[in-house]
Amino acid sequence: MSTAPRKAKAAGNSSDAQLVKQCLHGSEEAWSKLIDKYKNLIYSIPLRYGFSEEDCADIFQGVCMDLLTELPRLREPKALAGWLIQIARNKCFHRKQSLRRHSVEDIEEVDLPSTAEPSDDLVVQTQQDQMLREALADLSPRCRQLVEMLFFEDPARPYDQIACELDLAQGSIGFIRRRCLDKLRQRLAKMTG
Repeated sequence: MSTAPRKAKAAGNSSDAQLVKQCLHGSEEAWSKLIDKYKNLIYSIPLRYGFSEEDCADIFQGVCMDLLTELPRLREPKALAGWLIQIARNKCFHRKQSLRRHSVEDIEEVDLPSTAEPSDDLVVQTQQDQMLREALADLSPRCRQLVEMLFFEDPARPYDQIACELDLAQGSIGFIRRRCLDKLRQRLAKMTG
């Protein structure tokens, strides 16, 4: 029996420390994985503050550039998510300041707190969102797809549509859903434990 799929899965779930080390050794694949892992987290910060899509994209690019230049000085890879949140918040603050200086009367102001410090609620919510994305990514494709269809689509799909798309018996969806949610809870418990 081949162990290649297990190795591929393990590589796909690399820890931040492993990815940072590989990035520092010039691995473009590790850099792509690192950005892919945190892209939603980074992008969610300016979105939460109501920036336009264009501004969000600029802030995302700025955070990625800072990550690229500051990565060699990162002391604790476990703190990467918090560091990215702080950098994104700072970029939002500076963007707001720039908009104020260069504003025209018809530009809407983004409602950010006057301090560059993130609110505790925002940091906690953003970290929880990131943990959920990571835990979902660790589920089997069928479980991940089922959970996304049931809980992340608006409006949620009816069971008969889900059963048809996933080639399942409609009566088995509740059972499979419970198993998938149990797996998701276990992964989240490991991440927070």
